[in-house]
Amino acid sequence: MSVHHPGDSASGATSTGNATVAPDAGSPAPAKGRGKAVGSLAVAGAVDNSENSLINTFFPLIRDAFGLSLGALGVMASISRFARMIAGPAWAMAADRFGRKKVLFIVTGLWGLWTASAGLAQSYTMLLILYGIGVVGTVASEPIINGLLGDLFDDKQRGRAFGTVRGLGALIGMGLGPAIALFAKDPDGWRYGMFAMGGLSVLSGFLILLFVKEPERRTAISDDPDVGRFRISDAVKLFKIPTIALLAGMLPLVTSLVLFTFFVTFMVDERGWEVPSAALLFSVFTGGMAISSLLGGFLGDWFFKRFGPKGRVMLMQIYLVATAAMSVVAMQIDWGKGVAVYVVMFLFGLIALIGFSACVLPMVSTVAPKQLSSTAFAVLFSLIQGGLSALMTLAMGFLGEALGLTKVMLYLVTVPYLLNAVYWFVFYKTYPKDFAKQEERTAAVEAGTF
Repeated sequence: MSVHHPGDSASGATSTGNATVAPDAGSPAPAKGRGKAVGSLAVAGAVDNSENSLINTFFPLIRDAFGLSLGALGVMASISRFARMIAGPAWAMAADRFGRKKVLFIVTGLWGLWTASAGLAQSYTMLLILYGIGVVGTVASEPIINGLLGDLFDDKQRGRAFGTVRGLGALIGMGLGPAIALFAKDPDGWRYGMFAMGGLSVLSGFLILLFVKEPERRTAISDDPDVGRFRISDAVKLFKIPTIALLAGMLPLVTSLVLFTFFVTFMVDERGWEVPSAALLFSVFTGGMAISSLLGGFLGDWFFKRFGPKGRVMLMQIYLVATAAMSVVAMQIDWGKGVAVYVVMFLFGLIALIGFSACVLPMVSTVAPKQLSSTAFAVLFSLIQGGLSALMTLAMGFLGEALGLTKVMLYLVTVPYLLNAVYWFVFYKTYPKDFAKQEERTAAVEAGTF
């Protein structure tokens, strides 16, 4: 992708459609080497996501190995959500202060040795401890990678950049999922899956070390060495930005993480599938998601170009309604085990990720002060969404035992997405204003007055 800077006007803004658009503060990183960086970041994100989903894929085997109930899946899956809530912001703080590349190498790469060690667990308790330590590292990649992309690409390319990383990550995951799930043919296959994913995690860390060049960060203009650096109080101040506060408010209605957690077990328990076949079906779903991320990136950038900042809000509402409708078609109807179910799940995946790559992630990048980009992503999607999804995952495990996973999919996936579509009307007023103020807020952080 070539770097394009918005033209400057006398007022320091450009006009896009009927909306006033503020230019980027600072320049994006040079284009040279960005392709390898994007690929490395996509691999790292995909491996971390696959590590987090190991429990989801292998739970039927783990359940048999240790004599567990469905509620245990909620407990085990929630560990990564709680880790995302607590450790995600902490890693982002470290990344903002010490360098994102260094932190990614350690916690996305070398930390994979903990996941590998979980394969040696001889009891449910030991598995919880080792796997829990492992996921403390895997949750670091999302907020840090999102912050890096915000600096590597300008406003007009961020949607495509986020979409490309998420899309490539989904494609990689689509291949990893079925490959790792083949171990499920052996009762101890979950152990081999842990070993394999831990090793791949270490490898992804070295790819980051070799191919990711961290963009130059804006420096403080005063003599105070702490000016422009992250302080815990700055995370609280982010909520003075209305768009950030409202995005936090909509996160309880984003329940797709619950769907991803229980997908394989849903197909095994509710539809009578074997684990490898269910994992293959999930890979078809993630294949659709890979295209969804890429499609969403281009759609988001087109809506932005055509309608200005409000375009991303419009597209998000369309996406939410479409996802709710497709969740009914895919999860409430038994399509059997023929070609039809694969087509339906692919189409569901084709819609599933449009909103975040096209709308939510670029919106955060264009309203948060640039020095606090990683922190903004961590606070929203690690701290807040991580905690909420952990609680929902716990609840879904026990509700699934009581009501059945089919009903729970309706109540915890379809209905929240419809409510969220209505909620997004609030952004038509706030987002364009916050978009125009990013440069001002970035300067305020730099001056120590934010």
